[in-house]
Amino acid sequence: MDVSESIKYIGVNDHKIDLFEGQFAVPLGMAYNSYVIMDEKIAVMDSVDEDFGDQWLKNLKEALGSKKPDYLVVQHMEMDHSANIMWFMETFPDAKIVASKMAFTMMKSYFGTDFADRQIPAAEGTSISLGKHTLNFIAAPNVHWPEVIMTYESFEKALFTADAFGKFGANDVEDPEGWDCEARRYYFGIVGKFGANVQTVLKKLSAFEVDTICPLHGPVLKENISHYLDLYNIWSSYGVESEGAVIAYTSVYGDTAVAAQKLAQSLIDKGLPKVSVCDLAREDFHECIEDAFRYGTLVLATTTYNGGIFPKMKEFIENLIERNYQNRRIAFIENGAWAPAAAKQMQTLLEGCKNITFAQNKVTIKIAVNTDVDAQIEKLATELSK
Repeated sequence: MDVSESIKYIGVNDHKIDLFEGQFAVPLGMAYNSYVIMDEKIAVMDSVDEDFGDQWLKNLKEALGSKKPDYLVVQHMEMDHSANIMWFMETFPDAKIVASKMAFTMMKSYFGTDFADRQIPAAEGTSISLGKHTLNFIAAPNVHWPEVIMTYESFEKALFTADAFGKFGANDVEDPEGWDCEARRYYFGIVGKFGANVQTVLKKLSAFEVDTICPLHGPVLKENISHYLDLYNIWSSYGVESEGAVIAYTSVYGDTAVAAQKLAQSLIDKGLPKVSVCDLAREDFHECIEDAFRYGTLVLATTTYNGGIFPKMKEFIENLIERNYQNRRIAFIENGAWAPAAAKQMQTLLEGCKNITFAQNKVTIKIAVNTDVDAQIEKLATELSK
């Protein structure tokens, strides 16, 4: 995990965690990354989660040998990266702390001190020379907290990105799906609302030649950098990453599920390259959100419940809206024994989203799937497959 001979990885892996931020399932664990840049002066890039302070300081001291750090650069104040700031400052009393103005305000709230006599404010365009290595600071507000900075090290062309370009999963476990899948789930779960802010930062980063990306979660990225930048551009502009559709459904007695599966098969038969079907009550909720942002077509299938929308479906839609869902085509399947109303209410919820096209056709089920419903499904599939 070392970036180079001069940039050492001193992060930790968390295999005890079950839910990241109390909501995201992380079966492969989680990594909290930290780095130390060795030069005439030495800079430590962020700390780690509170539970791993001992391991982090051990890793740091092994990397330092007999030397002492000159700076702790705090790019992000979220507690899984900032919890050991006080411990670091007490262990190395001669070190300075580098952070944004807002980060120092947060430190005052967190630790009861903002280290006023040891501060070096980092603002857009400021820099610190370590010798051969130079740290150039880039303001990255709301990616995804307001105090965030990124750091471009110009000698080795290494970009330290705070939480951006991170992914779920510990670094000592091979992810069979590669980087994209869990990075996408991480992005849309945590950063997704702030696409405009990410776009602003990407424009700034276009001025730099980047050979390595060093995020605070997940692996160091050294090859095919354009792939990661391109995906972040698609995700943050709410573009369509993959051709296909996702059908997200809830089903009380199974008939809505049958309709969802029939539509999926019809779309595949009509040549759609990929159809993802998500059971919102049983599958990882954030995997379903990830798919909704990945594909250009979304079908919402649910029952009318208490005169409204089935709770899991309503929660799903609210999560999409919270994350600025836009630039998509949406279709509806509704089920209702006597007064189907879910489709109209789902559309009403989504009408405030930008650049949404609603399908002309919908499917209405009255309790069970029958030949009439089959005909509606075929009609909708024909529209969506165009």
